[in-house]
Amino acid sequence: MVTVRIHTLLKQKGKSAYWLHKQLGMSYQSFQRLLNNETRSISRENIEALCQIFDCTPNDLFEFAQEKAPTGSN
Repeated sequence: MVTVRIHTLLKQKGKSAYWLHKQLGMSYQSFQRLLNNETRSISRENIEALCQIFDCTPNDLFEFAQEKAPTGSN
């Protein structure tokens, strides 16, 4: 599962989610989905904007964690 590390990056910058929302200029609903890792896709433009805002690379924005297999299934 791929997740966006926005909370971590905000904490490192000492900034709030509200600050980021204003920087990105996207709708509140889309921003909340992005913030809560509920979005299905992120546009290239938003990835570029996040990289510029956080002064990072796309590798810094995303984290990959393998999903655990359900226990007790054979």
